[in-house]
Amino acid sequence: MTDLVVSTDDLATFLGLTGNLDTARAQQLLDLAVDLCTAVVNPLPSTALAVVLSAAGRAYSNPTGVTTEAAGPFQVTRPSAGVYLTKSERSALRLLTGSGGAFSFDLLPVNYPDSRFTD
Repeated sequence: MTDLVVSTDDLATFLGLTGNLDTARAQQLLDLAVDLCTAVVNPLPSTALAVVLSAAGRAYSNPTGVTTEAAGPFQVTRPSAGVYLTKSERSALRLLTGSGGAFSFDLLPVNYPDSRFTD
């Protein structure tokens, strides 16, 4: 169960491919990205859209899994193929749910007398 609503139109806009998107492939990649994100935090908050689009967009942009491409003196290195989450994306998901940062809590009862604040 997730609060996140993501569409193939969102992915098309994210990739700058409005009107020129293989919607069946895009939907499959979005579903896989949502599943991966849900494995990290569940339920997935609606604010996780950027992480889902980033994971699905990486896979959509590099369908053949090319990691290095060269033309003459120019060379491009691309990220790995497939739908995956980077360490920073997993961290971002945890932060979006409020479970990724430092925290503290008081173990004492509310009415416990605190000698630091008495005269």
